Amino acid sequence: MPTLFSQPDSSLNSFASRLLDWFAENGRHDLPWQQHQTDTPNPYIVWLSEVMLQQTQVTTVLPYFARFMESFPTVQDLAAAEWDLVAEHWAGLGYYARARNLHKGAKQLVEVIDETGEFPQTLAGWEAISGVGPSTAGAIMAMGLHHYGVICDGNVKRVLTRWAAIDGDITKSATTKDLWALAERLTPTENSGLFAQAMMDMGATLCTRSKPACLLCPLKEDCLAHAQGRETDYPVKAKKQPKPSKFSDALLIESADSEILWLQRPDNGIWGGLWSLPLQFIEKIDVKTSSKATGKTDAKKPASDDKPTNIPSDVRSHEKVYETEFTTAEQIINEWLTKNKLAAQSVSKSLLDDAPIKHSLTHFHWYLTPQKLTVDAAQILELNEKLAAAEIDFKWLTEQTAQDSLGLPRAMEKIIELLQ
Repeated sequence: MPTLFSQPDSSLNSFASRLLDWFAENGRHDLPWQQHQTDTPNPYIVWLSEVMLQQTQVTTVLPYFARFMESFPTVQDLAAAEWDLVAEHWAGLGYYARARNLHKGAKQLVEVIDETGEFPQTLAGWEAISGVGPSTAGAIMAMGLHHYGVICDGNVKRVLTRWAAIDGDITKSATTKDLWALAERLTPTENSGLFAQAMMDMGATLCTRSKPACLLCPLKEDCLAHAQGRETDYPVKAKKQPKPSKFSDALLIESADSEILWLQRPDNGIWGGLWSLPLQFIEKIDVKTSSKATGKTDAKKPASDDKPTNIPSDVRSHEKVYETEFTTAEQIINEWLTKNKLAAQSVSKSLLDDAPIKHSLTHFHWYLTPQKLTVDAAQILELNEKLAAAEIDFKWLTEQTAQDSLGLPRAMEKIIELLQ
């Protein structure tokens, strides 16, 4: 295995200049958060863009960034905004913990500014802000303040593992430590912000995950992965386990005036702080191998997403863990529906892979089946009283009004689109 600095000093020393020459000629220079062409950098917009760009492509981020800057042109504006407005602006961008950290971080930054008169000026100062890790802090230092800063995000790791043929698992701390050491070795003390932007561009436009444009790369002459013809073998990452699946009914509890019940999700957990239809998690039923079911003793167990067909109930294994996934509001609603015999159908169903809406999250696939239920004025009053007594945040709004005024996760927008 090549050692970390197996590249000769000449290659290590010329890396930055070659990259910067390429960036000057071919890089992107018109992104709204870029600061390399200004003498008075704005760390706020670099921080905002860096948070949005975590695990999200530039083309997706651009309209969200523009809307945020229009509504919250300064960090003070963002800190003073109500969470519901921030959530509405973020809705659809995904990874919603970023939005919660962004809002919390804005308040923290305002406190720092009120105390010191300026944004944090050190790496440690930025890492103390919610949601800001070492690479984001380095990017803000380098690009947002024009100080020295080092980045080592996903794009950078891909470039470096290929160029130096680092074949350690990038999910392991030892490999991460090596990559940071190499990034620090290559980052120039002058123009580290320009270098950071060039590295980001290299990973995003040339050294891409599946189809790297090696012929156009300024580093191809000494890229070890390219020399071996193994570009796509890097970076090395442990094989992911298949995502499990979860299944839910999304309840459209509707009034005679076509207003639907919406619940604000708890701050912790999925879609924290956003608004959602009440959900009924469906009990998963795993099908076990059985001679009763198959007539054979060596039959293979279906994969977790396979649809079990013609399997007798006595060979099914019931999981009760699903009940813990209901929020307090959903438990109240579920009990109320059951008490009034209003449940559209049984909570327990067989695994299906043909629900109308599939929504993939970081750790699982989520299948959502909309279920509509009309309630009268007396029932609405009774349900409202139960939710209010538990201090649940809820609203009755039409689908369109909810879409226009609430922060809805993309899955809820998919449901509205399906019903329109």
